[in-house]
Amino acid sequence: MTAPGDRGVVWLGSPSFPDAAREALGNTRQRANLKHATTVIRDKRLAVASELDDWEELRTAADAIKTRTLRHLDHHLVRLEESVTAAGGTVHWAADAAEANRIVTELVRATGGSDEEKLEVVKVKSMATQEIGLNEALAEAGITAYETDLAELIVQLGDDRPSHILVPAIHRNRTEVRDLFAERMGEWGQPAPEGLSDEPAELAEAARRHLREKFLRAKVAVSGANFAVADTGTVVVVESEGNGRMCLTLPETLITVMGIEKVVPTWADLEVFLQLLPRSSTGERMNPYTSTWSGTTEADGPQDFHLVLLDNGRTDTLADTVGRQALACIRCSACLNVCPVFERTGGHAYGSVYPGPIGAVLTPQLVGVRSDIKSSAASLPFASTLCGACYDACPVKIDIPKLLVHLRAEVVEAERGAGGLPTGEALAMKAAAAVLGSPALLGAAQKAASLGGRALARNGRIGRLPGPFSGWSADRDTPAPPAESFRAWWRKNREGK
Repeated sequence: MTAPGDRGVVWLGSPSFPDAAREALGNTRQRANLKHATTVIRDKRLAVASELDDWEELRTAADAIKTRTLRHLDHHLVRLEESVTAAGGTVHWAADAAEANRIVTELVRATGGSDEEKLEVVKVKSMATQEIGLNEALAEAGITAYETDLAELIVQLGDDRPSHILVPAIHRNRTEVRDLFAERMGEWGQPAPEGLSDEPAELAEAARRHLREKFLRAKVAVSGANFAVADTGTVVVVESEGNGRMCLTLPETLITVMGIEKVVPTWADLEVFLQLLPRSSTGERMNPYTSTWSGTTEADGPQDFHLVLLDNGRTDTLADTVGRQALACIRCSACLNVCPVFERTGGHAYGSVYPGPIGAVLTPQLVGVRSDIKSSAASLPFASTLCGACYDACPVKIDIPKLLVHLRAEVVEAERGAGGLPTGEALAMKAAAAVLGSPALLGAAQKAASLGGRALARNGRIGRLPGPFSGWSADRDTPAPPAESFRAWWRKNREGK
């Protein structure tokens, strides 16, 4: 089993979710940006999904495909390797983030003409490479990676972290983006844009001019993958801007880093997901750019293709018969856009590459809650109200609320195992069971609560409870308990009548 520290996924030094969320709630500009963006995307998704009479049947089919594929994942991955190799590509297997970074770094270095030559890569938006910290690993090796997705470019220029699966710069508004472009673009060896307004068309044009020279110069591109078809060895990337198409066709070498769960058995299976993904993610009927390639083709596109199959905790997740359904995620971000917690805290509070409800169930499993209970990932299963909106929105029917409860139990068990003693919560539940199971003890507790509560109350409300109850009362008022319990009233007024 890979040690959690080798897996990446969680940003180093990230605080627990409660601490990070408390700080994020004070950022009123971010909350306004998030509310506007998630509302727009959510409404678009509902509109285009309602156009399909068989939307629920598609969701059921996707669920079945993913469940079947994960059950036989070893077979499909071997088949994928055979197909990619037969088509002229090379497959590499990476057990963890460190191994994946080493493989990619060595492949990029192998394309350099001399020690003096500056090594650069252009990148398609990829959560897998963010998960393993590839950009940082390449930088340590003297290799410069340029993000070409507009939102990822914004994040990179701002020395920032992505805060959304689909729209990584969702926490920034267009005025902030304009200021960032004006300040930082000139540092990449090109003139900074002058007189730039905050109109989206102008911002996109500035990014286009900024990146064009890098597309034409780079010898190596690095991509992720939305899907890979085992039967044909075909890798699939969907995107909205065309930057991905430039990366996938112009460079001489293409390196794709793909989580092992992205494989689908056949083209017929892929058809289902290509209907679900754009509607669930961007609220579009189809993706503006859907790129597929199988190995290499002489005199057309990259002449050297490498597929890095990334485990990084996925095999351990697969071993959990309940938790494994998180691997069915197609990264559409629909669950984020309906989550009341995410809308108020933003993605940074999760301390992970994978934010929102899906991150709350995927990250702890990839990191390994039981292996490192002090990790900030251990707090993520509690970052939810369990309202169920995420389950209703998920195009592949991942039962996120069920997974959250399952992982909460694992966290509690891991805490108990780490300390060797029952947790405070476990002791409180045991005491509550004893009190509720004894009429005499319950009556005494009610009397004590009534006396103590009325002593603390002001105008019929308790503003702040003492000791371990302070967390409950910090954000809500508690009604003062009545002077007489129902049981006492019943004995006095109704018993024997």
